Amino acid sequence: MGMRVNIEGSETVSLPETSITGVRVGADIPLDSNARSTDLGSTVLIEGKILAPVGGEAADDTSKLAKWSLVPAEKADCYRKVKIDVVNASQIVRQITVPNAFVVGYEEDFTDETGAGTFRLLIKQKKDKISNLKFEGGFSED
Repeated sequence: MGMRVNIEGSETVSLPETSITGVRVGADIPLDSNARSTDLGSTVLIEGKILAPVGGEAADDTSKLAKWSLVPAEKADCYRKVKIDVVNASQIVRQITVPNAFVVGYEEDFTDETGAGTFRLLIKQKKDKISNLKFEGGFSED
């Protein structure tokens, strides 16, 4: 099983299956609520490898993630459309679309043991646009 991530905004970010190691999707519901709350949010944690260009390849787009994480809230580009495809046997099993995503946290980790870096991107859907979040699945084989 693999995952692909595409981010659309002032620039396009494409992270292939070879780069993504994990995706976690969660619902943010207040823990102090005794009933279903209207204060609902959604988070997505994307983890992956920072791949070094080898043999004339283009560099991966992870540096664009770091730049996106630094866009201030005053700029409209802090919100971007994120599409995550979960792929198994060349078929999309789940497609998650976060149309108004913003960065809550971004980390890069480099060690000399593995020779590669890793990243963790934590995004949220804009709260007043939570109804635009899409979880699709059951795609038939083409």
